[in-house]
Parts: sequence; structure tokens; C-alpha cells
Amino acid sequence: MTTSISPSIIKQFLLSRVRNQQENYLHPPYNLEEQLMEALSKGKEELAFDILKRINKLKGAKLANDPVRSRKNSLIAMCTLFTRAIIKGGVHPETAFHLSDTYILELEKYQTLDPIEMLEYDMLQHFLKTLKDESSNHNYSRTVNQAISYIYENILKDLSLEIVAANVFVHPNYLSGKFKREVGISITEFINKRRIEESKYFILHTDTSISDIALLFKFCNQSYYTVLFKKYNSITPREFKEISQ
Repeated sequence: MTTSISPSIIKQFLLSRVRNQQENYLHPPYNLEEQLMEALSKGKEELAFDILKRINKLKGAKLANDPVRSRKNSLIAMCTLFTRAIIKGGVHPETAFHLSDTYILELEKYQTLDPIEMLEYDMLQHFLKTLKDESSNHNYSRTVNQAISYIYENILKDLSLEIVAANVFVHPNYLSGKFKREVGISITEFINKRRIEESKYFILHTDTSISDIALLFKFCNQSYYTVLFKKYNSITPREFKEISQ
């Protein structure tokens, strides 16, 4: 099937190119973006921040008539690049995309430039932390990586050793021993820790009650959820929400 490009799009592309050059607006040099993505995918924090600062010293291209909307669009594009970089670095795609979605939604809350500029650096820090937290997955066997992937993708569903083992086609006893040897904790504790970590996004970015979040993540009640949350974070879910606001 052959299609033709709209003449209006071609005209807009040419006019935009001329206007950006006349007004000294530039997209980040491709080699700098490549260097930033490489530094991020390898977890090189200091280098990644240095390159991002160099990019932000340049005058950015106009991506919308409104300056705030233009900057938001730029950060959405950067967030997409960050997402691909940490997936390349070994983060599970579902985790990376979830983190990206969270920051894009957060970005839309701001109506002035200053907090948007700060958010970009917070975003880079969070993507680096996520990469660091999950980089050890490279050393796991295929079976354990499959189990972890299944847990990530089904974190809001019923999960148990037996369910995960059935979906990676091994015996529960085999998976239990192999998982504990490679990861250092039981599969049940891994599931609980992952659920607690995922629940933080709901605490911070939704109005869902603590009790409803506990049920959403399949904890038997709010009390048990609170006990586990404090075990892994040294504070309760309510305290976490209060200090994060």
C-alpha cells in the first residue's frame, strides 16, 4: 500500500526547521543522547548526571507554543529514552514501563517550569536506582529469571510458589531450592517485597486508601500489610505517605 505525505506536514516540517535554526533552538546532539543512554544503561550515575546537565545547558527545541507544554513534551521524550536504556541494562520491561508511566502522569501535575526541571533529575535518579536494584538478575539462571518475570507481570494476581512453578514448568520443590540459592530469599518473601515496593506508587500517586491498597496487592488485611511494609521500610505506609508529600 502506497501513501503520500500530507503537504501541510511537509510545510510544517520545513518551517519548523527554519524557525528553530533562526531562534537558536536545537535538539540535544545525538551523540550526547547516545552517551547519556549508554551511561544510564551501565548504571554510571555521575557520568549520566554530568551529560544531562550538559544537554540542559543547550537551548531546547520548541515542541509546543506554550513553554511549559514544550518542556513537558521534551521530558516525555527523555523519559522514553530512559525507559529503553534501563531495559537494555537488564530491568524487566514491565517495571521500566510502569516507572515511565508514573513519571509522565506526575509531570502533568505541574504548571510551571521550575518543578518540571527538577523532576527530570529526580527521574534520572529513580531510573538509575531501579537499574541498580534489579541488575543482579543478570546472574540468575533462566528458570529463576522466568519466575521473576512471571511475578512482575502478575503482581496484582494470586501468587504462590505452586502457581509460579506451574507457569515456569518446574516442580515447586525444585524452584523453591533454586530460587533461594540464587536470590538469597524465599520466593514468598520475594513476592511480598515486590508487592510492598509496587504499592508505594499507589500510596504516592493515588487517593486509594491504605486498606484498599492492601487488598489490591492480595494481603489478607491492612494490619499484615502494615507489618510487612514497616519490616522492609522501617516506617508504616501512612508515615511513608506523610513524609513523601
